[in-house]
Amino acid sequence: MIALASDHGGFDLKAAVIKHLEERGLEYKDFGTYDKNSCDYPDFGRAAAEAVAQGVCDRGIVICTTGIGISIVANKVRGIRCALCSEKTSARLTREHNDANMLAMGGGMIGEVQALEIVDTFLDTPFSEMEKHSRRIKKIEE
Repeated sequence: MIALASDHGGFDLKAAVIKHLEERGLEYKDFGTYDKNSCDYPDFGRAAAEAVAQGVCDRGIVICTTGIGISIVANKVRGIRCALCSEKTSARLTREHNDANMLAMGGGMIGEVQALEIVDTFLDTPFSEMEKHSRRIKKIEE
């Protein structure tokens, strides 16, 4: 299951991601926000990150206007490795090298087509399992 969250600035892109996940037959849990009224991204980003950290969800996707604030919030939760990505190569490499368990995107920074390509890359790319990458992740966790 994929944890989703956004603030008002990421709401439209989150809606597109939800439709895309449904088309792919993937389960998700939406932690809000549920409309375009101004709100605080930490409330929703933290809830999604906690669900991933606790194992309720396997991965997470969080979206605010830039992706910066909500990625910072997610990374405050122990066990989360959230990567802000604006193109497919970073999404692929953060999965292969960092075993990132959350993806952040900026709803005001990238278009829907590109965002959905990033989502697919992030969800479909496995961790490399290379010793050097595992060693580095262990150091991050410590």
